Amino acid sequence: MGRGREGGKRTRVGGRGVGRAQSGARTCLERERAGEPRGRTGRACLQLQGGVAVGGVGGVENACGRSRRRGLRTPSPAHSPLPGVILARYGHAWREQRRFSVSTLRDFGLGKKSLEQWVTEEAACLCAAFEDQAGRPFSPNALLNKAVSNVISSLIYGRRFEYEDPRFLKLLDLMEEGLKQESGLLRQVLEVVPVLLRIPGLAAQVFKGQRAFMAMLDELVAEHKMTRDPAQPPRDLTDAFLDEVEKAKENPRSSFTEENLRMVVADLFFAGMVSTSTTLAWALLLMILHPDVQRRVHKEIDEAIGQARRPEMADQARMPFTMAVVHEVQRFADIIPLGVPHMTSRDTEVQGFLIPKGTTLFTNLSSVLKDQSVWKEPFRFRPEHFLDAQGRFVKPAAFMPFSAGACGVPSLLPHPEGAWRDRAQPQAHRAPYPPTGRRSCLGEPLARMELFLFFTCLLQRFSFSVPAGQPRPSDHGTYAFLVAPPPFQLCALPR
Repeated sequence: MGRGREGGKRTRVGGRGVGRAQSGARTCLERERAGEPRGRTGRACLQLQGGVAVGGVGGVENACGRSRRRGLRTPSPAHSPLPGVILARYGHAWREQRRFSVSTLRDFGLGKKSLEQWVTEEAACLCAAFEDQAGRPFSPNALLNKAVSNVISSLIYGRRFEYEDPRFLKLLDLMEEGLKQESGLLRQVLEVVPVLLRIPGLAAQVFKGQRAFMAMLDELVAEHKMTRDPAQPPRDLTDAFLDEVEKAKENPRSSFTEENLRMVVADLFFAGMVSTSTTLAWALLLMILHPDVQRRVHKEIDEAIGQARRPEMADQARMPFTMAVVHEVQRFADIIPLGVPHMTSRDTEVQGFLIPKGTTLFTNLSSVLKDQSVWKEPFRFRPEHFLDAQGRFVKPAAFMPFSAGACGVPSLLPHPEGAWRDRAQPQAHRAPYPPTGRRSCLGEPLARMELFLFFTCLLQRFSFSVPAGQPRPSDHGTYAFLVAPPPFQLCALPR
């Protein structure tokens, strides 16, 4: 595409229209994995059908970090308003719910030693489930989903589920079904041709799993209310929200309603489970594909922690190689290649490119995590990307799986049965999205904690290998809603 400015003039790119991130993301991934030269297109703006992709560290920071000032908002899906505290439109309801979620999650352990203990105890349960496999080949994905979901459940409901609890299994199945529906072909068609939603019963069929998931959340909340004592301090986030609902009954501006409670719970379950469990699955796949790296992690764990106690977050300072591996897994896996689309509400300039009002803008996060000017071997799994010459852990500025904020977090559920009800603003006239800084990932501290503690606990207890007689699995992910590792099995042998 050439330079954004030529002879002092701005290059005009884009135009009106809303596109889906999936098609563009897959194209970008395939091109970059194939090693095709990117030129300046990965560093500035690349015109796609239905929108413009902004790439490179400078371009992504320029577009996301100053999104409010640059007049960016997020285009609403054709079938429903955007839901929840994760992606609710910026306004009174969003500010109120964001403030509540941050303070309440902090009250119940986010960033504290108490939450670390929950994660560590769940990691012990996960290790026990791995040990039950008795060295036989198995897929780790389902167990990882259960462990990560239990941490979220502890915050939301104040309890964990046994791994074989029928209701827990149903909840996870419905979550998976909802994700498949969200990334399915019919969902894409409805986004492009929303008039099809007028066909009787079509929307109900498309979002059947998601409706069932929301109904199950309603059941869990109803049960929670039966054991709740309003005179006692709240036990968890659900109790705290119900307390706010009681206080807000006479306040017409309040967003604290039982309908919005289900949105909060759904958002936290999906946003808190899917990306973390997918990243952990990538970590185990990469360990069986790179046994030399696995041996170095084992050695560092033995030296820094030993076998007599469980890993702690404080151990990170003494484990530079393990920290490098955890971060390199996130960089290499690159599970969210394109961020959530934003739409320009006025003519906007990004990196010297003029983007007209009404253009859908995507952030190409792959171009940052695979930037050849930053990473020595961007298409290889190489923990040394996060180590300096003395073997100390370093984190380049181009590492931004969390800092991309709302630009890097997909909407995992359209919530067809309802969305945020902001009683202070009409549905059709809500304010645009806030800057990325305000939308920094709500669960980032928890995700960092889970990745380190789950990974380290598993590597402390087990050696992982490709099952005998099975072919070496690929390290090329499959893109549906996130970039997931290809189906694989492993053997977990106690150390």
